[in-house]
Amino acid sequence: MSLVTDVTVGLEQVEVLVDADLIQPYLQDASGQSAQTVVSQVFRPKNTQELAAVVKSCHAQGKKICVQGGLTGLAGGAVPSADEVVINLSRMNQVIDFDTVGGTIRVQPGMVLQQLSEYVEQQGWYFPMDMGSRGSCHIGGNVATNAGGNRVLRYGTMRELVLGLEVVLADGTIMPMLNYGLKNNTGVDLKHLFIGSEGTLGIISQVVLRLFPLPERRYSALVALTGFEQVVELLRRARGQLAELSSFELMWKSYLQAAADQLKTQAPFDAEYPVYVLLEMEGKDDPETEALLTQFLEQSLEDELAVDVILPHSQDQAKQLWDLRDAIGEILPTMKPYLAFDVGIPIAQANAFVQKMEQSLSQRYPGSKQLFFGHLGDGNLHLSTGPHEASTLEEVEHVVYQAVAELGGSISAEHGIGRIKKPFLHYSRNEIERKQMQALRQLFDPNDLLNSGRVIDNN
Repeated sequence: MSLVTDVTVGLEQVEVLVDADLIQPYLQDASGQSAQTVVSQVFRPKNTQELAAVVKSCHAQGKKICVQGGLTGLAGGAVPSADEVVINLSRMNQVIDFDTVGGTIRVQPGMVLQQLSEYVEQQGWYFPMDMGSRGSCHIGGNVATNAGGNRVLRYGTMRELVLGLEVVLADGTIMPMLNYGLKNNTGVDLKHLFIGSEGTLGIISQVVLRLFPLPERRYSALVALTGFEQVVELLRRARGQLAELSSFELMWKSYLQAAADQLKTQAPFDAEYPVYVLLEMEGKDDPETEALLTQFLEQSLEDELAVDVILPHSQDQAKQLWDLRDAIGEILPTMKPYLAFDVGIPIAQANAFVQKMEQSLSQRYPGSKQLFFGHLGDGNLHLSTGPHEASTLEEVEHVVYQAVAELGGSISAEHGIGRIKKPFLHYSRNEIERKQMQALRQLFDPNDLLNSGRVIDNN
């Protein structure tokens, strides 16, 4: 028997993997979780019709489905259970329609974010979503988790970038919502139910995305500051004076040093400072735009908001600064067993949260290291802590999420809930909200077939 074969499902021929060695890569995701047993089948459809045929067949047989994209998720949502078949969307990776006049593109969900970005940039357009996993994460997964990334400050989350969707429902019905316009006041905009639902209400099969004119140049700067109050004031001024501000990334001293150590490079400044901001503007490649940023930074130094600044002289130098910001993937393996938190905190409370976690975790778990960085403009903080004893990991999660709840924050700002954060959902969603989420699952998937056991149970 062939290890990779096509099977007839309904009227469609669909690729399916049945050999244990070929299935192995589909048993884990970037969260570190992995399936406890080999699943029996991995379906790899290449279009909506094949996907719908597989879902319809699973529905008729009562088979549960694990939906997968690029396997870059950090909440364990793509890890299959023994009673699930896997539908991996990596072969659904084509551009269907590209409107170079109106600035929209329709793609299949398995298209890799970086490939999409490069594709539209060749035509003078720009898709602003960006994150460290850009080279492997899928557009469908970005939509299903309502990804944020580095440029939310200017462009918003994935929800603001999606114009239309096509979705395959739990019974195999194809539901088209392929809107191309910004305005469509014709009742409830149903696509928003599926954005951020992590595959629990339906499987995204096509996405219409909003594009922007390609910026001529990006301008970056790394700013050293003496405290969080100065950071907040710098953000306020940057928002008011730099109309083309796209990123405002905050890194605490311990994180920047760990990043430099792991990348085997020198720390950017000769002296150490408590906090650093990596900011970015996008705009025209001209002396006036560059001068605007330079004048802003000079004034910040004069007003003692900033104590030192690095302005890269080339895109390569700018990339080196962003490599420091994106180095968490290289740092985390050195902290095992670790926990990586992605939380939303009101900006005014961010420093209090950091101080409380630094003190509380260090005292409770001697020997652990706490690293903090985040997208301050949207209140998204990342806390990585470790090493910890395996027996204390759940306790650490409760400590952090309790602090988040007390500040009115979110236990997941970007990564979703999946399996890993499901036991802690009550810290962010009250009972009424959880019941309504549950009711939606029962409405769209009464047999509990799609991504069962993720986010919230449907009964």
